[in-house]
Amino acid sequence: MVRGLVLDFGGVLTDPGDDHTALEPPLLTATRQARHQGVLTAVLSNADGLWRPPAEWSSLFDVVITSGDVGIAKPDRRIYLLAAARLGLPPHECVFVDDLRVNVRGAAAAGMVGVHHQSVQSTLEELETLLQVPLQS
Repeated sequence: MVRGLVLDFGGVLTDPGDDHTALEPPLLTATRQARHQGVLTAVLSNADGLWRPPAEWSSLFDVVITSGDVGIAKPDRRIYLLAAARLGLPPHECVFVDDLRVNVRGAAAAGMVGVHHQSVQSTLEELETLLQVPLQS
């Protein structure tokens, strides 16, 4: 059972998808839906230690990890293990989404389920299957 959703920031949470009339990026909306259904959520970014998600996102994520803060970068398996530990979950109960295949492989090597983000629609469909919650309206 997958109970944690770990997302990269740039290229995933920022992807506007095809609906340019949406008020926010679709995967951000999906994160909100997942949280509402009890899924634990995290941002995992290779950003420096000064970067933080926008303030309006603060209630959407249980955990925010940046490489600059922890001194480990994706695809090092230790950063995925750290994300799972901070969520209080074993890695196999977490799904990690990134637009870079090498980072998805790193997550899989750490025991997470990896989703290679190539389009908003395909990522949403895969996450709905893995998390077993509706993410699209």
